Amino acid sequence: MREWLKGLRESDRHMMGMDLLRAQWRWPVGMPLCRPMGDGLWEVRTDRPDNRTARVLICVHSGHLVALHGFIKKAKTTPNHDLELARRRQREVQQ
Repeated sequence: MREWLKGLRESDRHMMGMDLLRAQWRWPVGMPLCRPMGDGLWEVRTDRPDNRTARVLICVHSGHLVALHGFIKKAKTTPNHDLELARRRQREVQQ
């Protein structure tokens, strides 16, 4: 997750950081900022100027929001491999 964030443009990192901060301070937050993905997994949605959307999949653990996985969404649906990776990391965090 950290390496993926470092690979983004500074302006994208800033926008995503602001959206994560908004989610943290206003939790629980609904649409359009956060969308539930089921079983305690949420996505924080950041609209980029290039009409693509960055997604950070998060969960809540011990009262903290935990960023599990991030990606740039290219299709209307969330790819299964991104969801599976986030759910695997969610299980690791919650053990």
